[in-house]
Amino acid sequence: MSVSDLPEELVPLSWLIGRWAGVGLGQYPTIDDFRFGQEVSFTTDGRPFLAYASRSWLLDDDGEKVRPLATETGYWRPRPDGSLEVTMAHPTGYAELWLGTVEVLGIENATITSARATMSTDVIAASPSAKPYTAGERLYGLVNGELMWTYDMAAVEQPLTNHLSARLRPAE
Repeated sequence: MSVSDLPEELVPLSWLIGRWAGVGLGQYPTIDDFRFGQEVSFTTDGRPFLAYASRSWLLDDDGEKVRPLATETGYWRPRPDGSLEVTMAHPTGYAELWLGTVEVLGIENATITSARATMSTDVIAASPSAKPYTAGERLYGLVNGELMWTYDMAAVEQPLTNHLSARLRPAE
């Protein structure tokens, strides 16, 4: 589907559409630092939202997969005013509503070359067995054709602190 075929609301997020893969770093005051591999996909069926799926796995010092880590799925709903609503669900017992904004920072030859989406948790619903998690902030950016993202988290009695960051490249 070309950008001209997308609903108008999706055009500012068109830079995300596709499959991305790469490596990231994880850290938090309560755990040892780690490297992870990640695959992310953003797809559309022509309606004004993106379906989102992410999976990651722990990497050893040689870059080999050790075991699965996080999985999350959801929907990104850009609004006509530049705001963004994102829902995510996790098998670890969470469902989240994120609110944020989308900004297109560069366009060349009718193609978005630089952009960012920022968001913060508005609602976190947790199952009784889920670990304590109270807030999150995420930043996704298109930089030199790569998807860069970072995630700050407040959990297990820790204040909002960087937890994850990754650099992903187009995988198709």
